[in-house]
Amino acid sequence: MSVGKVCGGVFIWWEHGHEADFPEDIIIRRHGFLHTIDVSRQTNIKYFCVPSHFIYKRITMSCEYRSSALPDTLIKCTYHDASSPMESPHIHSDDNVRSDLTISPDILSCVGNTPLVRLNRIGKKAGVKCEVLGKCEYLNVGGSLKDRIAVKMIEDAEAKGLLKEGDVIIEPSSGNTGIGMALAAAVKGYKCIIVMSERMSTEKEITIQSLGATLVRAPNVPYSHPESHLNKAIKLMKEIPNSVILNQYRNEANPIAHYDGTGEEILRACDDRVDMVVIGAGTGGALTGVARKIKERCPDCIVVAVDPTGSIMAEPASMNKEKVFFEIEGIGHDFIPTVCDRAVVDKWYKCTDKESFNWARTLIKEEGLLTGGSCGAMVYCGLQAAKDANLKENQRCVIILPDSIRNYMTKFLNDDWMISRGHIDVGFNTAKTWWWDLDITATKMSPAVTVSESTTIQQTLDTLNKIGADQVPCVDNAGSLVGMATSTEIMSSMIKGDVTMTDPVSSTLFKKYKQTTADITLGKLSCFLTLEPYVVVVSSPGPSKPKPLGMITKMDFLNFINRRKHGENIMAANGNSNGNSNGVSNGVSNGASPVSNGSASNGRI
Repeated sequence: MSVGKVCGGVFIWWEHGHEADFPEDIIIRRHGFLHTIDVSRQTNIKYFCVPSHFIYKRITMSCEYRSSALPDTLIKCTYHDASSPMESPHIHSDDNVRSDLTISPDILSCVGNTPLVRLNRIGKKAGVKCEVLGKCEYLNVGGSLKDRIAVKMIEDAEAKGLLKEGDVIIEPSSGNTGIGMALAAAVKGYKCIIVMSERMSTEKEITIQSLGATLVRAPNVPYSHPESHLNKAIKLMKEIPNSVILNQYRNEANPIAHYDGTGEEILRACDDRVDMVVIGAGTGGALTGVARKIKERCPDCIVVAVDPTGSIMAEPASMNKEKVFFEIEGIGHDFIPTVCDRAVVDKWYKCTDKESFNWARTLIKEEGLLTGGSCGAMVYCGLQAAKDANLKENQRCVIILPDSIRNYMTKFLNDDWMISRGHIDVGFNTAKTWWWDLDITATKMSPAVTVSESTTIQQTLDTLNKIGADQVPCVDNAGSLVGMATSTEIMSSMIKGDVTMTDPVSSTLFKKYKQTTADITLGKLSCFLTLEPYVVVVSSPGPSKPKPLGMITKMDFLNFINRRKHGENIMAANGNSNGNSNGVSNGVSNGASPVSNGSASNGRI
């Protein structure tokens, strides 16, 4: 194919015998806009003349986008024949390149100035009339809005002479502030120790450690407990010379970072017109700082605060009556942080784990925003608040989206994890397995073998060897489950030199285990066991002092399925259809443990 200019237009012709190269259409550009001229695919056509008032830019074959050519197939690209981008065969645009781009001195200077984007789909589907905007704090360099306060607290402490070279930064955190603090400490050259409770995600732990910080885990206990992440941080500060706790829960730099930054950014992007702002209640720093700033310039703006069910931060106190364990991370507490000014809030909303995680998944799927679980709570409550306030088409609701998807890849994004928590349905038994709808009692699970908190590590290892298991439940004097004594946890503690054989096993318990009640189906249990090596069956769910009834491992589950199937085949061969349940009870219970009669079978099936 060749291109030439003639008087009155652009002349395009094909050599004889190359008619197959004739394009289905010709795309040209006129005054900056693309135009398409359809050309009939006829072999007798040898040329086509484009009128002179069209500026010819490129010729392309529309069928290229449905080509089956291999990825290394050569193409007849004329890019190198073009003397400028205007003559290039491709579409060029630099409209989205900011004019103020410069070289940043370091990554900390890139914290803040996150985009404010319109949420186009979920608002309409929810029946919300107003404009809904998301403040994408998850696009901060460390993945959350807590990057702002980490940098601000460190720089304030430096300016006041409270933090200097060689000092150690210690911070109790639910993870995001810990990541921001570890990141800032890495850039500035400080040693950093983050204390985080056990319920927070493994992804946060790995991220903090990858930034060079030391991570210390604390049990999931009330904030006033001696072993809470708050008190563990204080204990470390007293033990480590030249260490400081910047303390996000009390540090005035926390709300100031959002007053000067986040709130101001929202107002500038919205031309000082905001009718509602939705903010999660974590430390309360973002809530306080953003609300105060926006109220100064938009006094009629409705400030909505979001608190998870199980937390006590919402007002009035009657909203907090439901005392449940919640897995939403980054918002909610069992105390009111000093930096949280609840007087700035016009209305509080509560949100359950199920609502939060499912809406987070919807936000990702519908809007393409790779946000964390608490963002689902913000959106769920924000849309409800906008409808309750009857915001109109000409009004605007801004929702703060605190953190990113990175911290929760193995949690709410995982269907099996969601099923195991009851946040989505188990689904259909697509494989038509015979055991799917049976409950755990069908396995004839034996009573649990346990150890007490005062049992020594040596005695615990003897018990594990005796029952042929790698883990055993540990109970208190009342028989309530306090943790799992596992060979992995004991070995890890001994390698580090943290324990000796004569120490009580309570000093090295594993707390992040899955527990369930005996009324679930084996179909749901199978979802648990795709994520966990074992499941502890307890008398009651949640943190309310459950008593262990038994334990089922992956191998126990497989043994049950295989032996049940084998038993059915034997009974069918013998013509005895009533032997199925006996084959399960006797064959599995007696064979699961080297201890006779299954008396110490560790609750295995």
